[in-house]
Amino acid sequence: MFETVPYLGQHLHRWQIGQSTFLALPEHGARLMNWHLTLADGSVRDVIHWPELASLDNFPNVRGGNPILFPFNARTFDRGEPQFWRDPDGIRRPMPMHGIARQSRFRLDRADASGFAAILIPDASAREAYPFDYEFSVIYRFSSAGLTCEFVLKNLGTKLLPWSAGHHFYFTAPWEDDRTRADYLLTIPASRRLRQDKQGKLVTAPDLPATAALSNPDWIETLHLGLASPVATLAPAGGGRAGTISVSMGLDKQTPPPPEATFATWSASPEAPYFCIEPWMGPPNAPETKLGLHWIAPGRSESFVVQVALAS
Repeated sequence: MFETVPYLGQHLHRWQIGQSTFLALPEHGARLMNWHLTLADGSVRDVIHWPELASLDNFPNVRGGNPILFPFNARTFDRGEPQFWRDPDGIRRPMPMHGIARQSRFRLDRADASGFAAILIPDASAREAYPFDYEFSVIYRFSSAGLTCEFVLKNLGTKLLPWSAGHHFYFTAPWEDDRTRADYLLTIPASRRLRQDKQGKLVTAPDLPATAALSNPDWIETLHLGLASPVATLAPAGGGRAGTISVSMGLDKQTPPPPEATFATWSASPEAPYFCIEPWMGPPNAPETKLGLHWIAPGRSESFVVQVALAS
């Protein structure tokens, strides 16, 4: 079932597919807000966290849902100064934290029983930060036990188009009563663990095994590269796959992604009701480090596909 419902002065879109319900405001940052399940006993499990709000005044910065990170994720730097970058012509330009998409308006291109597609409408500040001729689309497809989100960036201009985008999924954790993060295991098989320092450089992070308790503080603000698998999993400890969340880059779950492909892991505090597992095209500050920076030729397009699935 697909419908629109009132929400804090706006109309959000709601999809009910099997046990799953998805809520989104596509026109506002192409933002998926919440995904929850109605279980057989009538209880509800949140998969993607969304907090209770009194208003939408600070909607782009709400810690919940899946903010879209475009054209670059996290912090960009220009010669040590954050929230700037150098474009291909050497011009210094502003670039907000996580880019321009989450605070931008989108045009709803399609909404039906399977999901939606929305196209970014750049305003003056977005054009100042990213001065190219392009079309950026966010396409969601929902199912009873998961979702697929595809970014499509078309170069409509005459210059090479740089980008290194990503997602910022806020997963509800813990998702069971009387559990803590110590009761869950996160698996990310990576050969490199990095962090970003205050000047935008990538530095070595504490080593982690492929699987560790979600409560391990070394997960926080860590970048995972050199992935042996395109899939990260969050599972209950003690065996059994029921309820396991898998986040994968691409639809081929057997082939490792490019070496610069990155999972970022983050949470605001040990007590926060969410934990972020973020699939990115590359690590932060790609315009300066060049690591994970993609270029699209004039007249061409490129996509980045992510899938989230829930094991029953």
